[in-house]
Amino acid sequence: MKTGNLWDIFCRVIDNYGDVGVCWRLAADLAARGEQVRLWLDDASALAWMAPGGTPGVSVRQWNEALSPTGLPAGDVLIEAFGCEVDAGFLAGHDGVWLNLEYLSAEAYVERCHGLPSPVLSGPGAGLRKYFFYPGFTPATGGLLREPGLAARQAAFDREAWLRRFAIHFQGERLISLFCYEPAALQSLLEQLAAAEQPTRLLVTPGRATAAVQACIACMNGTHAAWNTHERLKFTYLPALNQLDYDCLLWSCDLNFVRGEDSLVRTLWAGKPFVWQIYAQSDNAHQAKLGAFLDHLQAPPSLRTFHQVWNGLSQAALPELELTEWHTSVSSARARQLQDDDLVTKIIRFARKNR
Repeated sequence: MKTGNLWDIFCRVIDNYGDVGVCWRLAADLAARGEQVRLWLDDASALAWMAPGGTPGVSVRQWNEALSPTGLPAGDVLIEAFGCEVDAGFLAGHDGVWLNLEYLSAEAYVERCHGLPSPVLSGPGAGLRKYFFYPGFTPATGGLLREPGLAARQAAFDREAWLRRFAIHFQGERLISLFCYEPAALQSLLEQLAAAEQPTRLLVTPGRATAAVQACIACMNGTHAAWNTHERLKFTYLPALNQLDYDCLLWSCDLNFVRGEDSLVRTLWAGKPFVWQIYAQSDNAHQAKLGAFLDHLQAPPSLRTFHQVWNGLSQAALPELELTEWHTSVSSARARQLQDDDLVTKIIRFARKNR
């Protein structure tokens, strides 16, 4: 393939934070390397705060329910993100590389399935091959999103200046970010932090995390109002952060609670202790997925148990935070991961090879 190719990335929005977040980072990273990208979304509203102003080289286009032939020049690479299916009208004019970008997992099947072709035998795509591209944590997978300038940006980060910009004032408190769904163990976490000797400021992201925390506080105030009498636990409710500022939040904190796929990868690059709330699936497939990731992380027993309780997979008491031990585990995993090529490097290489 020549350099400066035209990529079409399609994404149907299910979770405004996760799927759009991954696709935008992918599109922006491709564009920064000289590629041209058309990002097709059925709901682009989250980009207003996630990526205000956009970025050169990426055009965001509305993906309607049925996308008929557009009259646009055919792209060189077509990506269906997370199993979405492109309309027949668009496929009819495509003769480039066709990829299905799958969900991230550390499970063993990812290495077996990454890069496998699926010949299309009928319909408008007949004669084409769709390839399965699996992000992952080993060299035999598609790797993780990591833009080339990330390490330099992190090294130059001014924590105090960033916190001042968001009016986050603290004195000797440990900082913990909270990006979550509605974990059953949330009340136990708040009670633990309020009873700890070291004061904590909880930086709560907007949306479901803020609603869950405020509902939990209201319940606790009604049943045992003295739970935070000494105010060792304080709260800051954050505005919506763009992706660059969300990275800064992760770099600023002593512990990060994250959810979904994009924030998991970003907190791994941050190198700080973290707890991951995985998206729950009705068939409990998330249980094996979480276990595989913790195995890859070489998580110590305390971190494994905390994840089990936080994700509602265990009824045990919430363990105490062991940040020093958890930091060692995360730092080692990050160092191992940095030895592998990033996802965009791999996907460009893959597309060139299969053109």
